[in-house]
Amino acid sequence: MDYSADFRVCSFSIITDNIFFKTFLYRFTKEELSLDGFTAKVSDSALKTNNPVYTRQMAEHSMARVNDLKEWGFFKSPLCHNTFHKPIEERNIPVMERIMITHLIKENGKIAGAAGFSIDDATVHIFRSKSVVLCTGAGGFKPNGFPICDLTHDGTIMAYNIGAKVTGKEWNDGHSGMVENAADCYNGWHDMFARTPGVEGIEVHHDLGVDSNYQAYMLGNPVSSGPGSSTGKQAEGGPYVPAEYVRSIPSGGGGGPEEGPPGDGPEGGPPGSGDDAASGGAPAGGGGGAAVGGSSAGMSIHKSEGLVPINEKGESNIPGLYAAGDALGSYMAGAIYTQIGSSLAGSAVQGAIVSEAAAEYCKKTGLPTISAKTLARVKEEILAPLKRDVGYSPAWVTQILQGIMIPNFILYIKKESLLKAALAYVEELRDHHTPMLRAANLHELRLAHETSNMIISAEMKLKASIMRTESRCSHYRLDYPEVDYVNWQVWINILKGSDGQMKFEKQPFSSWPAQ
Repeated sequence: MDYSADFRVCSFSIITDNIFFKTFLYRFTKEELSLDGFTAKVSDSALKTNNPVYTRQMAEHSMARVNDLKEWGFFKSPLCHNTFHKPIEERNIPVMERIMITHLIKENGKIAGAAGFSIDDATVHIFRSKSVVLCTGAGGFKPNGFPICDLTHDGTIMAYNIGAKVTGKEWNDGHSGMVENAADCYNGWHDMFARTPGVEGIEVHHDLGVDSNYQAYMLGNPVSSGPGSSTGKQAEGGPYVPAEYVRSIPSGGGGGPEEGPPGDGPEGGPPGSGDDAASGGAPAGGGGGAAVGGSSAGMSIHKSEGLVPINEKGESNIPGLYAAGDALGSYMAGAIYTQIGSSLAGSAVQGAIVSEAAAEYCKKTGLPTISAKTLARVKEEILAPLKRDVGYSPAWVTQILQGIMIPNFILYIKKESLLKAALAYVEELRDHHTPMLRAANLHELRLAHETSNMIISAEMKLKASIMRTESRCSHYRLDYPEVDYVNWQVWINILKGSDGQMKFEKQPFSSWPAQ
């Protein structure tokens, strides 16, 4: 089916149905911390890896977004469904659900729309639009223990496939799960999903890196991993943490100086009540044993990966294509998690700014046409796995990919020889297994596209990790353990060349990409 977006705006937003909100927004007063002071402190914690424009933007506009959310009833319930339907219904905005978007469409050098299929039937849907806003979140390799287990970087890879620049793939998120029932990502997070959000709190941390991964690599895990278990030792060396942000490891904590123990707050591990989380206290929920890593495997620090913005409005290098939130590599917090609660604050602020920018872009351009040749190619690519009688199951290929990428000594504690070994396997999956992914039904058709996207994301992570020959924030190399302030004051951007090969470029910190 072919659709044209509303002519009043002609902007099409792609949104996942998995919305995982953090619990703090920021309110700034003269008695707490100035905007300039906050921005500078984040930059210090992030070792200059943040984009100060987006750091300040989040802080400056967060109160306005709080007021919007209050009007919609967001702070009255831990559930978001009714809250976000309120403005949609008031503005009579059409919503189409249960459609997996698999392709972005570019014609004549600019965005022309998107395409996907209904998961209830094999209908292919084509959306023509003047602009597209990606609100597709982050993703991983379908790990257990953290609520991103069904996000696979679909938006990022769709954009990459049409020439958009991508950034942030070498960084790692350090969220932990619990040894007891490690795959139970909701109960493991105690009462997180029963709490209503709060609106106050300004803290700058150096959290969710790979310090605890380093400890586990160097010392191993205790034989007994019951509640409160600990090796009782501390390995020397490991990821650098600025002195003012070093946090001690409590007995039985299981987390390192960067990550903190389980229950240390909404970003440092399974959270507790609002009051406890704000003060760094113990969780209100039950136990669950010691912390276990790998629960967010494949995800970077919030806001540190995604499409490369060419300005403060979330615009990509593809005219008409925008992104916000975890789909935008804004480096709002940098390459380490510096601001508890800023995931929601940043997404809310960026969503408002980016949507206005996309609307303004729509006023200056006409509704695009999509050639019959392009439509035929896109439809063929969408349904190809469903038409294969033989091939590889996406579930099996995903399991192989997880076995390659999730080990601690590949994804978190890195060295060139092992990264290159993993890359050889991933390139085999890319070249041989992806073209032979087959789907027996529409559920497997969805999985086939997700698996393909994860393979490309894995290639990006490995190659970017090999390229960055230093250790910084949430990227740690055993063979390059020091921060390199001379050669690596840059972000790594990735793009698809005209020959289809993955290309890499350096973008100096605090600059916009070369056009």
